[in-house]
Amino acid sequence: MPRWSLMLLGLLGVLMLGPIGVLASGNLDLDTPWHMTSRESTRQAPSPAAEPGAVVQVYGARIVRWRGAFGIHPWIAVKRAGSERYTTYHIVGWRARQGGDALVISEVDAPDLQWFGAYPQLLADHRGAHAEALIDQIESAVTAYPWRESYRLWPGPNSNTFVAWVARQVPDLRLDLPPTAIGKDYLGPTTFVDHAPSGTGWQVSLLGLVGVTVAHDEGLELNLLGLGFGIDVDDMALRVPGFGRLP
Repeated sequence: MPRWSLMLLGLLGVLMLGPIGVLASGNLDLDTPWHMTSRESTRQAPSPAAEPGAVVQVYGARIVRWRGAFGIHPWIAVKRAGSERYTTYHIVGWRARQGGDALVISEVDAPDLQWFGAYPQLLADHRGAHAEALIDQIESAVTAYPWRESYRLWPGPNSNTFVAWVARQVPDLRLDLPPTAIGKDYLGPTTFVDHAPSGTGWQVSLLGLVGVTVAHDEGLELNLLGLGFGIDVDDMALRVPGFGRLP
């Protein structure tokens, strides 16, 4: 076997230690049926009564069962000034696999629900006039998303591809998706260079399978078969598969 193949296999083995470590930690619920898991609010989003101004938030929570050791499911939540409810946007894969539209748009009272038992991480939070301006841009980007009837869990397009797509169209969102957002590096079959999701740098990616991102917010992140790893110099944090960001 060529030396480069041995090195590649060795690197993949090291990267897999992250997801294996998450599984070994015991923090994932591998037993509870999905329909019996919690969908309660985590109280990270302000109630419309407490916050009458505009709100834009992005959340990400571990996927159900063993897949949560590898990645997260994200969604975007917006509330215009004076609105009594939030609007959420996310991709649900089974809808596309059945030949439908994978994009789900919902009106909800609380956008910060647990994702089938997984506690969501708040990835972006904007308020006031700035958030109001972002909502117009987000709505336009959602409408323009090109893979609403396509879905692949790996390497994309998937739910992370969708949120990353919107973030690239709305750079003021300043969304730094963690390396566990597998699918964020999928740029499509004919696009190989684009802005980083945070809008603060650039990335090169081949079908989401291999690539590199260099940006102020993400730092330096390499992608090998969907497993992202690197260093965020600005925040002095490591970006590793499975665990995400390690301060």
